[in-house]
Amino acid sequence: MSAAGAEPTLLDSPGDLGRLRRLLHKPSNLDHMIPDMASSNQHPADRHDLIRVQGARENNLKDVSVAIPKRRLTVFTGVSGSGKSSLVFGTIAAESQRMINETYSAFVQGFMPTLARPEVDVLEGLTTAIIIDQERMGANSRSTLGTVTDANAMLRVLFSRLGKPHIGSSKAFSFNVPSVTAVGQLSVDKGTSKKTERRTFSIIGGMCPRCEGMGSVSDIDLTQLYDDKKSLNEGAITVPGYTADGWYVRIFGAVLDLDKPIRKYTKKELHDFLHKEPTKVKLDNLNLTYEGLVPRIQKSFLSKDVDAMQPHIRAFVERAVTFATCPDCKGTRLTEAARSSKIKGISIADACAMQINDLATWVRGLDEPSVAPLLTALGQSLDSFVEIGLGYLSLDRPSGTLSGGEAQRTKMIRHLGSSLTDVTYVFDEPTIGLHPHDIQRMNGLLQRLRDKGNTVLVVEHKPEAIAIADHVVDIGPGAGTAGGEVVFAGTVEGLRASGTLTGRHLSDRASLKPSVRKPSGVMKVRGASTHNLKKVDVDIPLGVLVVVTGVAGSGKSSLIHGSVSGREGVVSVDQAPIRGSRRSNPATYTDMLEPIRKAFAKANGVKPALFSANSEGACPTCNGAGVIYTDLGMMAGVSTVCEDCEGRRFQASVLEYRFGGLNIAEVLDLPIDEAVGFFGAGKGNTPAAHAILKRLADVGLGYVRLGQPLTTLSGGERQRLKLATHMGAEGGIYVLDEPTTGLHLADLQKLLGLLDRLVDAGKSVIVIEHNQSVMAHADWIIDLGPGAGHDGGRVVFEGTPADLVAAKSTLTGEHLAAFVGARQKAVRAR
Repeated sequence: MSAAGAEPTLLDSPGDLGRLRRLLHKPSNLDHMIPDMASSNQHPADRHDLIRVQGARENNLKDVSVAIPKRRLTVFTGVSGSGKSSLVFGTIAAESQRMINETYSAFVQGFMPTLARPEVDVLEGLTTAIIIDQERMGANSRSTLGTVTDANAMLRVLFSRLGKPHIGSSKAFSFNVPSVTAVGQLSVDKGTSKKTERRTFSIIGGMCPRCEGMGSVSDIDLTQLYDDKKSLNEGAITVPGYTADGWYVRIFGAVLDLDKPIRKYTKKELHDFLHKEPTKVKLDNLNLTYEGLVPRIQKSFLSKDVDAMQPHIRAFVERAVTFATCPDCKGTRLTEAARSSKIKGISIADACAMQINDLATWVRGLDEPSVAPLLTALGQSLDSFVEIGLGYLSLDRPSGTLSGGEAQRTKMIRHLGSSLTDVTYVFDEPTIGLHPHDIQRMNGLLQRLRDKGNTVLVVEHKPEAIAIADHVVDIGPGAGTAGGEVVFAGTVEGLRASGTLTGRHLSDRASLKPSVRKPSGVMKVRGASTHNLKKVDVDIPLGVLVVVTGVAGSGKSSLIHGSVSGREGVVSVDQAPIRGSRRSNPATYTDMLEPIRKAFAKANGVKPALFSANSEGACPTCNGAGVIYTDLGMMAGVSTVCEDCEGRRFQASVLEYRFGGLNIAEVLDLPIDEAVGFFGAGKGNTPAAHAILKRLADVGLGYVRLGQPLTTLSGGERQRLKLATHMGAEGGIYVLDEPTTGLHLADLQKLLGLLDRLVDAGKSVIVIEHNQSVMAHADWIIDLGPGAGHDGGRVVFEGTPADLVAAKSTLTGEHLAAFVGARQKAVRAR
């Protein structure tokens, strides 16, 4: 490099160029040289530092083109339904996974899920995508937090090596492996002769034989299964899904008289009806398997976790089945032998029941060189639980009971210590279910993944998470057909000044209400001890907006769902996601289609079934789907719009019938906002449909079409659809579990207005929430803590938000004080 002021003769590297600029104090002198020099000195492999998307058209995206920097933390923002998930999950992550799947042989691909190529013109610079979404974990009742991670497997190996007395291999400590013994003969070829040998085969498993590894035994109330005064053809079976004309009931006809009342069955017939073992039978020239009603229910319903069932199924199970802790294994699921083998006085059942941060301490205290690598790996796995904020859980926690946020963080654990770099991690609202105190920890974890050289893509609404972004992509400007465009891409500060909906609301801070409503009464909770609650006594005010707060794992859900939700007159809206096929839509999910069909039928003098795309009115070519699906084996299937109905799903003759000037296909194509007017007055007046539509509009779903498939709705839209449906239920007390999930900052005021209208209408509203705007808007706050797990379970504050801010005696109080204080500073600055 030449001396200062001398003519440069050689620029060895971009670093030399930078030093020369500083020496000359005139950067502009060499600006025109930078691109050429950079391109001439840069290795070709180093030029792929962007993920380039061109012409993305998934769902509502409108030819979106965007460049996303690699090895940076990029946050995607925008109102719910604007197209964030369509771009991140439906386009970038989906194409990455599809291309990885294509590297396998056709035979292997036949066993993998088929992924269609996204609607996009160009996708460049993709790396391997690891998706960490909000999907709940498997609801199988045999699945626990320990089994879905490697922790339980490592614990079983540890006890098989160190446990005293020694009882067998790691299978002897698994509650999913039964003990098996078999005796038989086999022929062995030895030279020119065959020799018959007798062999005994045995496996020592850890499954409790009494409860078969379930931890509980069930007793079925037979009176809840059938009405013995009726015959099967008359609908005697009262189990959900067992309709008189369905296959579940028809198969009984292979063994029983379908027209005979059950009370007239002989002893053998009643046994065959209820308890017959699986038997091959023939019905209508079909070979089928007949099985008694009780074992069939045990297999179909009782193998799943009760909390993860659909509401009507759960109601039936809770009514018909009594669960009790297994008296043999005391709920541990394990045999007596597995429970008798111990390490330093601790059995594997004790270890799985310990809080994970306590278990991690116990594992670190084991000094056994013979299993040192195993102890190291197990300790790192348990430490990851603690680091990610799940140290309050235990390994025997059923995976189906984890919240969406807990499930998402559990999926993160295996990636925290990974040595992989240049991977794209895709997160869907990782701050869901997190207290403001815990969001700081989550932000640190996201930054750690980035700092290891990975690309981190995050779909997020929380301003605390948006603030740490290196790059922000804002999708909008609205939702549904009003969205699907990139309205801003740049830095967080640039977003604040951009004038987009997200930018305008990014600095929003709620203020404390000058006055709060007076309660009309109280609901008394006494001695609540569900999960980690420590015999909590609390009076919950009625007739006001009550917000229950506390760090994740402090006992909020245990208190409300365990002691309030089951009471008479309480309508509970939990976090369980709604599910639906491509045939389901807002009209069918909310039961709005029923009054609409009846209105069409009455106006035209025909049957209501004609106006259902899943019944008589369906287009025969596509069976009411609107599209024709062609299965291409291991390749992605192809869907084409049905040529006969042109995607409208109904027969041409059905579309001739009109109501209020529109046919049924045109009605289902209406956005909710337009449908409110159509069904609210004039020729289309239908009060039953209008009432449901008003609730849908109140929760901010006015842009969604009545017939839009549920599979195309975002997580936040589905949550609000569920909220609107439950608002129509009869009850004086509403319990809402984190209703702000998936809600954009701009929609918060709509939600708060909805909560106020419910209270003003005489309802009591209890909200479990971490959002500080909702806390500030409350009339009364109940704060649980002070920590999580066994460090929580107590009420640490009861009072108004103003009192909580003034006291600053809890973590929630400190964060809420900082939150409303930031607003006051902003107001003073203006």
